[in-house]
Amino acid sequence: MTADPRYPLGPAPQVTTLTPPQRREGMAALRALPEELQAALSGLGAEQLDTPYREGGWTLRQLAHHVADSHLNAYVRTRLALTEPEPTVTPYEEQRWAELPDRHLDPSVSLELLRALHTRWVATLDGLEEADWPKTFHHPVNGPTTLEQMLAYYTWHGRHHTAHILKLREKRGW
Repeated sequence: MTADPRYPLGPAPQVTTLTPPQRREGMAALRALPEELQAALSGLGAEQLDTPYREGGWTLRQLAHHVADSHLNAYVRTRLALTEPEPTVTPYEEQRWAELPDRHLDPSVSLELLRALHTRWVATLDGLEEADWPKTFHHPVNGPTTLEQMLAYYTWHGRHHTAHILKLREKRGW
C-alpha cells in the first residue's frame, strides 16, 4: 500500500494481457463492485457524504457518481470496440462531470445505475470469444487500449475508489 492518499491501492496497473483466470477475476470484481461500493457508503449521512476523501479531492458523494460515469463510458467503449474496427473514442472531462448539478443527488441513484450497468457489462465480457479480447479502441490521450487492458484498469478503478471511502471512514471513525 502507498502513503499517497490519491492512490490507496497504488497506481493503476500497466497490464498488456490477461490470462483467462485473470479475466474471470476481473469480471467477478466488476460483478461485486456495486454491492461493495454500497457497503462502503452504507450508513453515511449527508454531511459525511459531502466530505472530501482527501484534501483537494472529491466528496464521497461525487466519488459514487464518478464511478458510475466512468464505468458507463467504459461500457460504451467496450461495445464500440466489439462492433467497430478500432474506433476512436471521445475522452471526457472527469473533473467537469463531477461538478455538474447531479453531483448533489443521493449516491443510491448512481448505485442503481452501476448495478444494471455492471450486469450488462459482465454479461457482454463473459460471452466474449478468445479472439475478442485483443480488440481495441483508440483513446486520443491514452492511445490504443485492448479490452483486456480496460478490464484490468476498471477492476482496479472500482477497488481504488471504494478504498478511498473506506480509508476516510477508518480515519474519521465512521
